[in-house]
Amino acid sequence: MSDQIAGLPELRGDCAHCFGLCCVALPFARSADFALDKPAGRPCPNLGGDHRCGVHAELRPRGFTGCTVYDCFGAGQKVSQVTFGGQDWRSGSPEHAHRMFDAFPVVRQLHELLWYLTEALGLPAAGPVHPALRRALEKTDRLTRQTPEELAALDVAAHRQEINALLLRTSELVRADAGPRTKGKGKGKGRDRRGADLIGARLRGADLRGASLRGAVLIAADLTGADLRTADMIGADLRDADLTDADLTGAFFLTQPQVNAARGSAGTRLPGSVTRPAHWAPAA
Repeated sequence: MSDQIAGLPELRGDCAHCFGLCCVALPFARSADFALDKPAGRPCPNLGGDHRCGVHAELRPRGFTGCTVYDCFGAGQKVSQVTFGGQDWRSGSPEHAHRMFDAFPVVRQLHELLWYLTEALGLPAAGPVHPALRRALEKTDRLTRQTPEELAALDVAAHRQEINALLLRTSELVRADAGPRTKGKGKGKGRDRRGADLIGARLRGADLRGASLRGAVLIAADLTGADLRTADMIGADLRDADLTDADLTGAFFLTQPQVNAARGSAGTRLPGSVTRPAHWAPAA
């Protein structure tokens, strides 16, 4: 699985081939994540004429933690270089810029789905649904290559629901293959914790192998030394979660933004599909 994702650079943000779209198209709200308010469509004051961030090396101390955890899954370069053929939003008309800013969040959602589908196709236990996953991957890729007008008219929510059914089945197959489950309350392996409110939860050393943490809110949760192997992490909110010495090898549907938002240590073990954040201690 990690090799499959690692071999697809088009699903990772490439700022050198993007027109700084995340710094313009998206809104910011002054908070713990952003030092200022910025409406959608207005360039961040830190964005330079070369479409690069002028304070990239100092984002966290300057109050822009939200920028350091964001990833467009490669949508920025797709919209910049494919959808709009390399035409800069600064060099065109205001209408051209608006069309680009409207297309970017749509393609970003589609590229996130491409990430999950690609990962699912690399999971042997999901073999029974690989043909359906492959068809969904091809369809989603075609959608990313539509015209700006077609992207604006796309019902992304409906497409996400269609893909989600396949990803749920993938999760069931992979977690069933993880081994026997325990029943009842507590920190049992394989428990269904979909959408659970686990804000600040004390899960130090928890055995969460094969658990479904889809959409679970784990903000500031203590997962020190937790075993998260073969856990479904799709949509889990890991902001400020403590992953010190946790084992996430084999965890699936885990994305770079989730890892970037958490805290980790040299002893935190990660799947090969994500990289160790720069603000974490380096691996031993």
